[in-house]
Amino acid sequence: MTSVATWPSQAESWLDQRGKGAWIAATVLSFILFWPLGLALLAYMIWGKRMFGKCAHRNTNHWHRAHGFKSSGNSAFDAYKADTLRRLQEEQESFEAFLERLREAKDKSEFDQFLEERARKAQDDTPSDA
Repeated sequence: MTSVATWPSQAESWLDQRGKGAWIAATVLSFILFWPLGLALLAYMIWGKRMFGKCAHRNTNHWHRAHGFKSSGNSAFDAYKADTLRRLQEEQESFEAFLERLREAKDKSEFDQFLEERARKAQDDTPSDA
């Protein structure tokens, strides 16, 4: 096969690796450049199950492989890994809650300072009847 004949399958593989967003971007771009091509690509995505099936599933599997969710074959290790990941997730959530409390405390402090300055300015601007 020549490279001219294989470029559609290469383009399909390239878009599959990048996910549903890449397919949507390619479709929008093809509508802008030449609307019949965009229409053909949209039809291919829908009837080729790109929009609702295979492409999204492929990305999920890639994400799981990249983040260590593939089974090792050893149930004890898999249980240890799942427990460790769960604990790390809990720690992350706890840390995010801590950061949120810090932000809220800082916001409250800044708002209280604003109110004090406004009250002080209002008090300085009022004329004295002495």
